[in-house]
Amino acid sequence: MKRNKETWQTCSTYTYQKRRGYLFVKRLCDIVFSFLFIICFCWLFLIFIILSLLLQGPRVFYCQERYGKNGVVFKVIKFRTMKNSHLSPKESLSKDEYAEYLKNQKLKNDPRVTRLGKFYRKFSIDELPQIFNVLFGQMSFVGPRPFIMDELEQHPEHRDLLLKVRPGLTGFWATHGRSDVDPLGRIKMELFYVSHASLGLDIKIFFKTFVVAFRGKGAQ
Repeated sequence: MKRNKETWQTCSTYTYQKRRGYLFVKRLCDIVFSFLFIICFCWLFLIFIILSLLLQGPRVFYCQERYGKNGVVFKVIKFRTMKNSHLSPKESLSKDEYAEYLKNQKLKNDPRVTRLGKFYRKFSIDELPQIFNVLFGQMSFVGPRPFIMDELEQHPEHRDLLLKVRPGLTGFWATHGRSDVDPLGRIKMELFYVSHASLGLDIKIFFKTFVVAFRGKGAQ
């Protein structure tokens, strides 16, 4: 893994070659496995929905606009983990907290996150509803995690390349550091994936996701 880390840190030129066979197989897997997952684990969704209703109130899901492939905007679906999630960060955070949020696009100790939300985030449970985004073709199982508007506006030189592929339910950054990596480091890691995307890499990332989620490493 050290070699991979050195590669994305030092690589300055990124290219993405569109391979029809790989993309066809990847999309087919997305459709088949997301459909099977929803059918087989609908009971699990029901448990998390009931927990959310009992402990957080009637607003179970949270939808946020993110960039998809080719810059198409879509609404990513998550289990709600925050109080006042309908308010913008500027409205719900103190001046100092908002300044930290603008700098890092996250807060180390976000006061808006509920107790249940912390549990969901630690084990990536809040991301599970995005399986429907995968089924609908807005996301893939593996790819760069979907960016919010402000994140890509800060790195316009990388925007077009990062949006060449569908965003992923999991990805290289999501399994190699997540919140332990600064915003620029995340950009480099996502670019590494875009320039090295393959079925073999996707399989490695997919299975590594279960290990990372179980350990709750890098989650916030």
